[in-house]
Amino acid sequence: MTSMHSDSRQAVGTSAGPLAGVRIVDMTSVIMGPFATQILAALGADVIKVESPEGDNMRHVGPMRNPGMGPIFLQANQGKRSVVLDLKQAAARQALLLLLADADVFISNVRSQAMARLGLDWQTLEQSHPHLIHVSCCGFDQTGPYAAKPAYDDLIQGATGVPWLAQQYGGGEPSYAPMTLGDRVTGLHAVYAVTAALYAREKSGQGQAVVVPMFEAMTQFILGDHMAGLSFEPQLGDAGYARLLTRHRKPYRTSDGHLCVLIYNDKHWHSFFNAIGQGERMHEPMFATHGQRAANIDAVYAEVASLMRERSTAEWRALLDAADVPNMPMASPEDLLADPHHAATGFVREIEHPSEGRLRTTANPTQWSATPPDRQASAAPQLGQHTLQVLREAGLGEAQIAALQASGACMQASSSNDQGETDICPAI
Repeated sequence: MTSMHSDSRQAVGTSAGPLAGVRIVDMTSVIMGPFATQILAALGADVIKVESPEGDNMRHVGPMRNPGMGPIFLQANQGKRSVVLDLKQAAARQALLLLLADADVFISNVRSQAMARLGLDWQTLEQSHPHLIHVSCCGFDQTGPYAAKPAYDDLIQGATGVPWLAQQYGGGEPSYAPMTLGDRVTGLHAVYAVTAALYAREKSGQGQAVVVPMFEAMTQFILGDHMAGLSFEPQLGDAGYARLLTRHRKPYRTSDGHLCVLIYNDKHWHSFFNAIGQGERMHEPMFATHGQRAANIDAVYAEVASLMRERSTAEWRALLDAADVPNMPMASPEDLLADPHHAATGFVREIEHPSEGRLRTTANPTQWSATPPDRQASAAPQLGQHTLQVLREAGLGEAQIAALQASGACMQASSSNDQGETDICPAI
């Protein structure tokens, strides 16, 4: 896909990948938006991250070697350029409008009321930037009564049933999923929203506003599995997919550890029972068909759990692999880094950061035959590392930039040179 404004920028930012030539002005912070724009950057877009003088909150969550360079920030902001603008100042807002004049996408996760106060809402920008794709990542659909409510991952997990489901599954206290599930699910919605809107603009020549709400994204995600009997009117039973909610659905304990096993279809069950010398058990009513196994899922999984305790993890892996029954080890984050598959594909890699030294990170998981992304994306930027570089590209003269700096409307990392490169951690 080729940007309408790409001719003057091919040498700037990432030059490889299906989104090469697309410029994104990114006013997102924390995880949902940065996760989305990191994927877009990995696909070749030139992502300009606009930060406040304090920087993205995730810069300050450790552990870290240097202030403002926390690990979640480092993982979610690779391949981007950082510009510091104090948007409370009119001069900084004018500078941002200049950046948007040559941008294809403007994405934010600032609440719509605040964007309107800044004059950065779609209704205002449409008049002067009709080509722009204006993407708002927010908590809730803006036409409903929750529109103005604040939203964070924990709140959205709770409001869409994740703790309730965890309680049904474990039988104890409700709990959140131990990852930013709502942020990352919604971030993936933002990725396809941006790419689809770019495709639509290629046909129409017109930009548009796109709203990507967490509550609706996670509601779809949860109800896709757990609508169950509530799908029908009148309903045909309760909510919840029984196989996912049984307390026996967990890594099986072996004689010396744990193993993840999913014996799913008829072929798997025949192979499993034959492998352990109990082929006749397929004639038992609760194992005979997929429907009967689903109806008796608690008892089915409990029986497998009992059988799994009889052998070691290594014995089970050899047996199940030979029988072609799906199984995988139970991995820790450390195990993932050492996984031989990742080692073979180069998915987990090491990079050299100009201030943070040697870092481990992940590549883009997709593969492309004609427009492969560059797997060596630049490291996550220091705060304000590229301010002067980007403002010059936008057409501001040296006197204008100096005036912005003097007023504090923009800031540049003190150790950055004119090419946007930084040798040490910045002091702003």
